[in-house]
Amino acid sequence: MAGKSFASLNPNRSFFSLPSIFIATLCFLVLASIFFFFFLSSSGCCACDSLTHTRLPSTLPLSQNPNLNPNSPPPEYSFVASLEKLLTSKSSWASPPPNTFSGKSGEAAERVLDDAIWRRETDALAGLSVVKVYVYEMPAKFTYDLLRLFRDTYKDTTNLTSNGSPVHRLIEQHSVDYWLWADLIAPQSERLLEKVIRVHHQEEADLFYIPFFTTISYFLLEKQQCKALYREALKWVTDQPAWQRSEGRDHILPVHHPWSFKSVRRYMKKAIWLLPDMDSTGNWYKPGQVCLEKDLILPYVPNVDLCDAQCLRDTHSNRSTLLFFRGRLKRNAGGKVRSKLVEILLDTEGVIIEEGISGIAGKEAAQNGMRKSLFCLSPAGDTPSSARLFDAIVSGCIPVIVSDELEPPFEGLINYRKIVMFVSSSDAVQPGWLVKFLKSIDSKRIKEMQENLEKHSRHFLYSNPAQPLEAVDFTWRKIADKLPNIKLHIERLQRQVNGSRNLCICGCGQAS
Repeated sequence: MAGKSFASLNPNRSFFSLPSIFIATLCFLVLASIFFFFFLSSSGCCACDSLTHTRLPSTLPLSQNPNLNPNSPPPEYSFVASLEKLLTSKSSWASPPPNTFSGKSGEAAERVLDDAIWRRETDALAGLSVVKVYVYEMPAKFTYDLLRLFRDTYKDTTNLTSNGSPVHRLIEQHSVDYWLWADLIAPQSERLLEKVIRVHHQEEADLFYIPFFTTISYFLLEKQQCKALYREALKWVTDQPAWQRSEGRDHILPVHHPWSFKSVRRYMKKAIWLLPDMDSTGNWYKPGQVCLEKDLILPYVPNVDLCDAQCLRDTHSNRSTLLFFRGRLKRNAGGKVRSKLVEILLDTEGVIIEEGISGIAGKEAAQNGMRKSLFCLSPAGDTPSSARLFDAIVSGCIPVIVSDELEPPFEGLINYRKIVMFVSSSDAVQPGWLVKFLKSIDSKRIKEMQENLEKHSRHFLYSNPAQPLEAVDFTWRKIADKLPNIKLHIERLQRQVNGSRNLCICGCGQAS
């Protein structure tokens, strides 16, 4: 049996004898020689090169190819080999798809291309990363106490500013700090914005929000009491470890009214300021304190109600006024152009220029006038911006901006040339020029701009809960764009030593 035969083998005899090992070795050497000469003849001089040079493989094995596209070939790492494939491959010379704008030139082609880019950018607004914000828990005297003070004194209409404007209406107009804060502190289950979330641990945060209502405190507190509160807020914030780590570069400071926090804000100039405009006159913000690279311009809260789709349809045929303006007819600083425009436009056919009044009656008069007009004049105020711009937009009235230094909010997300007419001050103050210019605009372009206003007016609205594509959402989208630069400057700050070169974070050409 097999078992007996195996048992009968001599246990002292080796399974492999010496002759068999010699024969196996000889066979291996013969096979190796054959393989070597075959490789040498097929590779030519390249085999010789391989003996004297260490070379990386030109491609990775398929099993190591990280490319997830199954139709893509393995990556080629050799320049010479890659070039050879490119020059010999027919697919590399395939004709590209036809260029829509090939062979076209002139203003018409430029406008078609501009419209196409605008539509693409508008459609791409949904694809942004999430911003993580830590909201400081400041003492109530900086937050809730000021909100209660506003609520309890809201009906006091005798409290006016030096130029006669109602204080509480001004606070509402600049209440961006409230709208941002109210959305951030709301329960996450009730919030609608997906691109910004509140975190409760500082190490998780991209940004830090300072919930101090600087405009309410300026207008509703006594002067010395306000200054004292400003100093306390300054100390509270700058004592925080997160502020000291970055010198405030990743902190958001709402100072939307030009007078807000004015006595101490120079000590927080590296923070992100939320502003109504840049104010190039230097009357409100000193050189080096504000710039577009660091700060963000936000729209005023509109004084009038939104003219929605139904309202726009109802008022479309009733817009018989060519140009409308209702507001303060005289302003200081950059707003002096108003007086010149009033002098030129007053009593012109098709033009209504009126001094504004406060209260419900004033609001209704402005709202009705805008809804009956094709164009609404938006000249500079005390600063380059004016609330009239945003009132006109939500009223479906095409704004005519006469403010050479204006920097509008959310530019880059909003193409203002699609919804606004920009006119230089030097042209606008020429007798008869502005009316003639507006009358020359064809009806097709007016219709297009009105349709664009209807689509984009929501970007200038504030609400709670904050809605996607409204002003609060756009605020965080614009701040998200600044994050890489903010992180760059923080990391640069942390690695600097004595003698390191100091650069202006604004790129503004002024010492900061």
